[in-house]
Amino acid sequence: MATKTKTASADKAPPTATTFRKLAETETPFVLPGVHDGLSARLAELAGFRGVFMGGFASLGARHAVPDVGLMGLADIGAVARDVRAATSLPLMVDADDGYGDAKNVVHTVRTYERLGAQAIFLEDQVSPKRCGHLAGKRIVSAARMETKIRAAVAERTSLFIVARTDARSVAGMDEALWRGERYLRAGADAIYIESPESVAELEQCGRAFKSLNMTSMLEGGKTPILKPSQLYAMGYNIVIYGITLLLRITHTMQLALDDLKSERLELVGSGVSFDQYMQIVGLDRWSAIERRFDVERADEG
Repeated sequence: MATKTKTASADKAPPTATTFRKLAETETPFVLPGVHDGLSARLAELAGFRGVFMGGFASLGARHAVPDVGLMGLADIGAVARDVRAATSLPLMVDADDGYGDAKNVVHTVRTYERLGAQAIFLEDQVSPKRCGHLAGKRIVSAARMETKIRAAVAERTSLFIVARTDARSVAGMDEALWRGERYLRAGADAIYIESPESVAELEQCGRAFKSLNMTSMLEGGKTPILKPSQLYAMGYNIVIYGITLLLRITHTMQLALDDLKSERLELVGSGVSFDQYMQIVGLDRWSAIERRFDVERADEG
């Protein structure tokens, strides 16, 4: 396994928003797997990804076992972002929902995520309480209100890369979504993200609609067809997130493991990573070296 020879780099200096932008401009495309805790972030880095995405769907589902329907806010998601930031040195994008209120709340959200070490966020134009972009029942604010939030975020950021997301496709149609995308870019967004296109043709339309950095999301089980990163790059997408791929996989794996244990078959014992591999992933060698260096009593015992 790759984890046998690689080591994590969580202690490196965190990247900057400039780093994120450069990767968005030069990767083909910049692929961000969705992570939901420190371990998943560490594994993404060990697997060789150049950045990670942390969204409410996966992080709140894994941490609190709740759906993405606006049940929790900045403090809850920010706590997960802190854990992810501590576990990896990769550039981090965070789902900032609707900014959790009006322009002043958006500014607070921007400053919070900058302090937590995020390099990028995306803001969406849903009415609060928002919900997963692939669920029914969404509502959207006026384009003017969303523009106000974008301008506030851009004006008050230090360097954060800001993506504007519109959920208009599912509410008012593709023409409205494309029109909003242009307006949000003029308001100062660094990239545009049209949520939940419903066909390959719509993905192509959105990918070629803007002369800007363009982002899309591959959400398994959602409305949008799942395509490979290379296919999406050919359509015009610079940033691609696979937000719940890990969450769905680990949920199934845990179900299988629990069923195996409950049935007393124990057929899956030994099918996971080894104890030694896990200890390497979480950095035991590094912490043991610190212990040997500074723990005088333990050194005397040796």
